[in-house]
Amino acid sequence: MTTTRLRPPARTTSTEATLLTVERGMQVLRAFRCERSAVSNAELVRRTGLSKATVSRLTSTFLQLGFLRHVAGGREFELGTGPLSIGHSFIEASPLVRTANPFLQALADKLNVSVALAVPNGPEMLYICYRTSDRIATLRLGVGSLLPLGTTSIGRAWLWALAPAEQKRRIAELKRAAGGRGAALEQSIRGSFSELETTGTCAVLGGYQRDAYGVATPVRIGRNGTPMGLSCGNAEVAPNLAQSRKRIAPELKKAAVQLEALLAETDGLP
Repeated sequence: MTTTRLRPPARTTSTEATLLTVERGMQVLRAFRCERSAVSNAELVRRTGLSKATVSRLTSTFLQLGFLRHVAGGREFELGTGPLSIGHSFIEASPLVRTANPFLQALADKLNVSVALAVPNGPEMLYICYRTSDRIATLRLGVGSLLPLGTTSIGRAWLWALAPAEQKRRIAELKRAAGGRGAALEQSIRGSFSELETTGTCAVLGGYQRDAYGVATPVRIGRNGTPMGLSCGNAEVAPNLAQSRKRIAPELKKAAVQLEALLAETDGLP
């Protein structure tokens, strides 16, 4: 009788293992939010879904590299100077950012708001440009800030601009992540889509921060028409959302057309 020898299961190559480690490391760094509050290993496990051992190993490595540091008097972490140098290099080297910033600053000053240009980053929107008038209350945001995609005007504007199949997939992901609140979230997103179809903009109050509002519209940037979100916002005591939208929306729509023309010859990437 001929005996068939079974091959042992293929082992992960060193290259694949290295890529997996890098991917997990990036998950840990992305888990730090713009509010700069200290984060424990346990919270990083919750935010990333990685094991305790993996998170502990990665935070120890990032401490040695200067990408993380311990907060004074505790064992929690905050971002170190390593990511800052990378972010600074990105800002300095990006033609898109250098070209867009003066235009966005002029819009912020004209409307007395903050103005943001954002791209998707998983279930969130990442600010790649952010300018603010010096006459408004701070939202404690800036370049690199991550805002929820499903509950903010800038996220919904970007979502609305997607092809139907991709839009459907993204909404399904947001509903799953929201759990029992998924149906209500989709209904609210659909309401913003109706606003966009009717007026070209959508407005959301309290989607990220209490008493903060955003009015947003989608833009297509660069030679490839990369979809992004463009928004104007502010934080006020008892804001009147309808009045703010009425004041901002016409200028925002004009600015969107002008920004697309201004950045038409860029790569459409940060």
